[in-house]
Amino acid sequence: MGMLDGKVAVVTGSGGGIGREIALDMAQAGAKVIINDIGASLSGEGQSATPAQQTKQIIEQRGGQAEISTESVSSWESAGKIVQAALDHFGRIDIVVNNAGILRDQIFHRMTPEEWDAVIGVHLNGSFYMSRHAATHFRKQESGAFVHITSTSGLIGNFGQANYSAAKLGICALSKSIALDMKRYNVRSNCLAPFAWSRMTSSIPAETPEQKARVEKIMRMGPEKNAPLAVFLASDAAKEVNGQIFGPRMNELFLFSQNRPIRGIHSSEGWTPESLAEHALPALKSFFIPLERSGEVFSWDPL
Repeated sequence: MGMLDGKVAVVTGSGGGIGREIALDMAQAGAKVIINDIGASLSGEGQSATPAQQTKQIIEQRGGQAEISTESVSSWESAGKIVQAALDHFGRIDIVVNNAGILRDQIFHRMTPEEWDAVIGVHLNGSFYMSRHAATHFRKQESGAFVHITSTSGLIGNFGQANYSAAKLGICALSKSIALDMKRYNVRSNCLAPFAWSRMTSSIPAETPEQKARVEKIMRMGPEKNAPLAVFLASDAAKEVNGQIFGPRMNELFLFSQNRPIRGIHSSEGWTPESLAEHALPALKSFFIPLERSGEVFSWDPL
């Protein structure tokens, strides 16, 4: 008996990479899967059903059940069609994995509105559209699970990814709010920040010796390492897990902190710009978070 027997899952962006591995593992765990992928390149050009068809073929060869949706998550109407595909093919929906994504990497002072809007549209808006459409059905059946794919680029920061980082951190806030709003209906919402070599990480620069060493480490982290956690979070075994952010890396598993006050100071007279400079800054400065990117925080060898 599989952990997802009797459940129906929608996995966006599952034509390859992490999304494909999640779809495959969910099918192996007993779920019927809607494979959603528009078949576009990493930069969003072109469309093809071939990636989704390949994922479907693998699932069926392994004895599972899957159907395809090539609709985009980036509009309210098309996202609704993806959720409806689960109902049309399998009669219900129990799991949504918000994995679809694109990149428009650009240094901030050169980023165009089009590059910003494209990434926000797929990652953040798409996660909202998919979740909101599914929420109607989750509420009626008083059950359901969301697994949102975030990124350390959002949790910690990264160069040249203001659009992607903002979207991915926004997804964490979206997930937490969903968890709070829908707990009463036995609906859970959690985030997964994957470490893996895939199309989404293949654009990482590898010019300097340090960059090359970092990429070599990441290339050893296959996308399949992230799938077991997604299956667990979608299963009834995770019924007590809600509103959390996890990061699987090779054989390691991280639970990420979430924003909380780390230091407080008080002035009975209130604060002025001058007293902030004289008293508040010295009291708080040692507690400042270093200006780091994810590659610097996670710099040791994977286990």
